[in-house]
Amino acid sequence: MSDLPPNDSSAPDDPERDPLGLFEEIVEAETDRDPDLAVIEAGSRTLRTQGGTGRQADVPARPADPEVDKALRDIETELAGRWGETKLEPSVRRIAALMDLLGEPQRAYPSIHITGTNGKTSTARMIEALLSAFDLRTGRYTSPHVQLITERISLDGAPISAERFIETYNDIKPYVEMVDSQEEYRLSFFEVLTGMGYAAFADAPVDVAVVEVGMGGSWDATNVIDGDVAVVTPIDLDHTDRLGETPGEIAVEKAGIVKQDSTVILAQQPVDAAQVLLKKAVEVNATVAREGLEFGVVARQVAVGGQLLTLRGLGGEYEEVFLPLHGAYQAHNAAVALAAVEAFFGVGAARSEKLDIDTVRKAFAGVTSPGRLEIVRRSPTVVLDAAHNPAGARATAEAVSEVFDFSRLIGVVGASADKNVREVLEAFEPIFAEVVVTQNSSHRAMDADELAAIAVEVFGDDRVQVEPRLDDALEAAITLAEEEGEYAGGGVLVTGSVITVGEARLLLGRG
Repeated sequence: MSDLPPNDSSAPDDPERDPLGLFEEIVEAETDRDPDLAVIEAGSRTLRTQGGTGRQADVPARPADPEVDKALRDIETELAGRWGETKLEPSVRRIAALMDLLGEPQRAYPSIHITGTNGKTSTARMIEALLSAFDLRTGRYTSPHVQLITERISLDGAPISAERFIETYNDIKPYVEMVDSQEEYRLSFFEVLTGMGYAAFADAPVDVAVVEVGMGGSWDATNVIDGDVAVVTPIDLDHTDRLGETPGEIAVEKAGIVKQDSTVILAQQPVDAAQVLLKKAVEVNATVAREGLEFGVVARQVAVGGQLLTLRGLGGEYEEVFLPLHGAYQAHNAAVALAAVEAFFGVGAARSEKLDIDTVRKAFAGVTSPGRLEIVRRSPTVVLDAAHNPAGARATAEAVSEVFDFSRLIGVVGASADKNVREVLEAFEPIFAEVVVTQNSSHRAMDADELAAIAVEVFGDDRVQVEPRLDDALEAAITLAEEEGEYAGGGVLVTGSVITVGEARLLLGRG
């Protein structure tokens, strides 16, 4: 779409910034986040691990104004009293009732709706960056958050301010209470936040909303929109107790975001999942674009601070696209994001020419993804990554091997009890010299001793250390990595849960 002007305000790649401080998102799985953990508080101890180098991601700190901070904490406490994201009643009845009372704000703008198992938030960020580069005002709704609840609702590429978050909550609160009084179950934590996001986007107003599902698709609270473009990132096994035990069964739920006469952008899928998704597209007369057929990654080359890509979009090839994120998964996410934006602009349907290449390059060069292969400390290097399901862990392990040249890598793992922890640990076993098992502050966290028992079976007793407190775990892992010496290339990877990563991020002085 060459008639769309490039946005000169898009930040080009800055040669002075630390390339190894850039971030990578290989895995953004459908995660569970309890509302009482909306604000992760760091421990009181001062760690010698604090500090570090690298680019600061767009993760907001707590409000500096005490009154604003108190108001935000009061809202977090109110939301904590509702059903958390792991307790669901599979319907959109309550959120639909709220939207009706609010005047259907979600219909005030077109939207791109994203589901899948891994890569959703990363893909959403790329889509947002592309749309913004073409001078569209964007709203982005994603979950979970790394540190602060305001991260979930973004306008123009940045989380909304605490003040605006508070104002939006207070605006919809009377209507939330009306729905609560009329329904068998009160609106959940995620449903209220979804309502806030849609209301904030309408109030802005935005030109387009980029919306990530919380879990599944059909009965997800976000599914009161009719996305012009539906995006399905790779489907794998996660939340099997709620969504199904095979990729095909899980795809049935995720296919619920595919709406009548929409366009569907499909990442590479397992065969049974692809069959389900294609059948749904036929039923609703949706147009389908498939990775590997209509679009895809032509070439990728590891580069300093990221990778250099050639992508084939719906309108043609895009060469020399620098992406400041590492790993094959990120390249595929970029291809999916590009195809989604092309479809939104009508490339491949209403028009044949591709998007302006310079604008596309500028957009991708500015993409970040906090908490995903994020370097937060040097000497030894400490990396945070939120992988917490087997597919995500395998992708992270592959990317770490490709990007870093660690002579000795120590893992810090804290996981949720409802996850397939054994397979996550098995994915990391080839790259971890030793693993320090710990637990985060969530009541859903797997007990450190229980996690250690599984880790011993995977790694052997001599490669496992137990530190129930996360600050102690970080200290122990850094000590182990330092045994290699200052210049020997030891490193630490903190992983297993978004909550673990968020808490570690604060302990390590980021945010």
